Amino acid sequence: MASAAPARSRLPGSIDETAALLAAAGYVAERSLATALFLALRMERPLFLEGEAGVGKTEVAKVLARALERRLVRLQCYEGLDIAAAVYEWNYPRQMLEIRLSESTGLATRPALGRDIYSERFLIERPLLAALRGGATPPVLLIDEIDRADEPFEAYLLEVLSDWQVTIPEIGTVSAERPPVVVITSNRTREIHDAVKRRCLYHWVNYPDAERELAIVRLKAPGAAEALSRQVVAFVQKLRTMDLFKLPGVAETIDWANALAALDARAIDPELVDDTLGVLLKYQDDVARVRGADVRRLTAHALAGTAS
Repeated sequence: MASAAPARSRLPGSIDETAALLAAAGYVAERSLATALFLALRMERPLFLEGEAGVGKTEVAKVLARALERRLVRLQCYEGLDIAAAVYEWNYPRQMLEIRLSESTGLATRPALGRDIYSERFLIERPLLAALRGGATPPVLLIDEIDRADEPFEAYLLEVLSDWQVTIPEIGTVSAERPPVVVITSNRTREIHDAVKRRCLYHWVNYPDAERELAIVRLKAPGAAEALSRQVVAFVQKLRTMDLFKLPGVAETIDWANALAALDARAIDPELVDDTLGVLLKYQDDVARVRGADVRRLTAHALAGTAS
């Protein structure tokens, strides 16, 4: 009986295969993104995706894990993220119980007890350690919204991204048998240190053009009629040219198309758009700015542009 093919043989062999892999898993990618992802997989380098919120950066890792049939390990970054939440921590309640049991029975010497309570059975894996110990078929590691974490966490990542290892003082160095597939995302709320970016391949994920956004809406909002989908995309594309605090992302376009379909709408009109602006825009100042005259203008533009 033939042995199972190694994990590398199941990776796409070309840019076209990478694009097809994403498409088969429900992600409509531009060729430049497929190229960056293919190179990241081939070179076993992390892929750093930067762009506005809602353009599909996080979805790349999710889709890749499904397409490659690998486990997704997600580290959601936030202010105050530390090693205990990101890498590992010790199971202190179990350690204290072990110490008390040993003291009561007198079966263990102090040095032996010290070695025992800092052993594998008391170690709690967090996302980074779990990803490094993924084995011969490593998982997809998503480090999501790294710009929300503090700068000291970036410094800690350097060892992981350079040498695919972490150091646990009580145990030693834990190295990956095979590097995980790493996707790092940033909404660019602050600049990430060059040392992190140098260890990655970089790609800026932009808002899609009308053709690609329509393909995404067709895929993700199948309940919306074709004419309605075209009008939604035309409206959003024009809306993004306005000076707003937060432009709507692809996620909001999909949500709006699904919301209009849920209302049994066959076409947009100014009143309907006014009533559903909260699906597209998430700040009151933006809603107030667009509502009324701008909604009528944008709606007329979308209807005229899709009339044919």
